[in-house]
Amino acid sequence: MRSTPWFLYLIECSDGSVYTGIATDVAARYDKHASGAGARYTRSRKPVALLASFEVADRSSALRAEYWVKRLAPKEKRALAAGARTLESVLPPVPPEPPVEDEAA
Repeated sequence: MRSTPWFLYLIECSDGSVYTGIATDVAARYDKHASGAGARYTRSRKPVALLASFEVADRSSALRAEYWVKRLAPKEKRALAAGARTLESVLPPVPPEPPVEDEAA
């Protein structure tokens, strides 16, 4: 059974800043932000538009992506939203799994 997909999303705010968040239902989460029931950040900086959303594997991946994207400058977030950068390009590489030792050897 496939788990519920998670998304990282970017919202343009009224002050020109770019808010980064994660959700399983981006449209519903955007509506929460727009109604003032979302994050504290977007209560004072009203959402203007959803810039982009990116599907990620699971909640853990969404949290990891959010951590790194929040550290980008607004210009870099806009480049990501515009497709000039990929989400993978802003994340650190995941170290490969160590090889499994063959016990029969």
